Amino acid sequence: MVRIRYTAWDGTQRVRLTSERVFDRFGDLLGVTDDARQALEWMLRQGFSWDDGQVAGLDELLDRLRQVLRERQRGANLEHAFDELRERFERLRDGERAAADADEDDERVRERRRQLDELPSRLSEALERLRELGVHHGDGGEELEALLEQLDDLRDLEEFARRFGSLLDGSDSLSFDEAVALMRELERMRALEAQLAAGDLGAIDLDLLSALLGEEGAEAVRLLQQAVELLWEGGFVQTRGDRMQLSPKGVRRIGQLALREIYQRLVRDRPGAHGTDHRGAVELRLHETRPYRHGEPFALDLVGTLKKALARKPGVPLDVRPEDFEVYAADHSTSTSTVLLLDMSWSMSWEGRFAAAKRVALALESLIRTRFPRDYFGIVGFYTRAVELRLADLPEASWNMGDPFTNLQDGLRLASRLLSQHPSNNRQMIVVTDGQPTAYFAAGRLHCEWPLSFGGISVRAANETLREVERVTRQGVVINTFMLDDSPSLRAFVERLTRINKGRALYTSPDRLGEYLLVDYVAKKRKRV
Repeated sequence: MVRIRYTAWDGTQRVRLTSERVFDRFGDLLGVTDDARQALEWMLRQGFSWDDGQVAGLDELLDRLRQVLRERQRGANLEHAFDELRERFERLRDGERAAADADEDDERVRERRRQLDELPSRLSEALERLRELGVHHGDGGEELEALLEQLDDLRDLEEFARRFGSLLDGSDSLSFDEAVALMRELERMRALEAQLAAGDLGAIDLDLLSALLGEEGAEAVRLLQQAVELLWEGGFVQTRGDRMQLSPKGVRRIGQLALREIYQRLVRDRPGAHGTDHRGAVELRLHETRPYRHGEPFALDLVGTLKKALARKPGVPLDVRPEDFEVYAADHSTSTSTVLLLDMSWSMSWEGRFAAAKRVALALESLIRTRFPRDYFGIVGFYTRAVELRLADLPEASWNMGDPFTNLQDGLRLASRLLSQHPSNNRQMIVVTDGQPTAYFAAGRLHCEWPLSFGGISVRAANETLREVERVTRQGVVINTFMLDDSPSLRAFVERLTRINKGRALYTSPDRLGEYLLVDYVAKKRKRV
């Protein structure tokens, strides 16, 4: 008999990491930063978890260590830690004073008495000074040597008491030896604290970490070390010079993750390619059949048809009638050329707008590459001017604070040029923006203008952009706009744009952008929102 025993997760169970599992977490964090190195640091700091396991991050280990540190300090005090050494020192000094009093009363003796009376108040400094003066009575020399053997510990404990003595305010008064032992322990713990805070996995004292937090603490660090190695071994990241960046495999995986995340949030929609009024290539859905209707493609499901015929009239010869015909469901598709225009102005940094837009761009690219490989998909980023964004650069692309203006006109120009290089019967631009235009080109010169008022519109920039919309419309390109802000000025501008182009406009939030955009691309449905 096989018995399976289930226990609650306590951090000690063995965790099996794979490069894909690690990269999934890494990819989530890369969605909110433009720096792969920073995403890696966040992953190490925060750790990661999934349905059947978890890995504690450095921040969690650091919090647990600090709790242990506070517990070690609680309950003790250093009020009497120096009493024993102080008493031994005073007896030694008193003996030297008595020996001086027994000598003749001359200037040399008076000077020694003065020196003994004026020894520093700090015990370690007083011992060093007494060593310089020397001792003259009985076995005072042996006692001084015994005290000096503890001088290093004494100096360290004095400094420790100066810095941290106020934190040790418990009722248990420590002796000198006990205080030194506690100090050394706390020093090792603070060194470990600094190692965890610095995030240098190779420098962390795993033996000490295990002693303080249990074996699961050391195992967590080992797993984090393994996670870093798996990113490179899996071929997801690479180093160019001193810079860490995604490999082509990593970029593709980021797109797959973004696509999966978005689709997980969607209500199950009908599968298939682009719905259109014009017949194109047929894509059969072999998992779905339905009765044949006259005039439709005759993709016969022979097994299903025979089953219906036999169910209606068992036996041979078979009596197959038109109503028995069962056909595979099919979608008609047509090739599409699409350019996604991403607003990269400074305001896109608010509320996670650009991170969401970037995630959608990666997901859309992955969708088109895997399901619609004949489609062309390009990406244009626009701020004060427009640039083409390559897929390899997209995961680390970011909003541009140095060029805070919004030049949609230049974005439309560049997108139009890309579409002209990839002719198709169905050409479209998808604009994701959170603000109206504030920059434009005229006679080859760049012009930037602030809105007339806060939340207002930049008149010349808007007009020049709409002229570009008219030119794009004459080329037969459809512009669909997704607004991430519902300001009246933006709505007014986009309404003028859609009137000219006859495209569609939709206001959405960053967390719903992917759902709307991907459904729109796949289904081409006009939605009222």
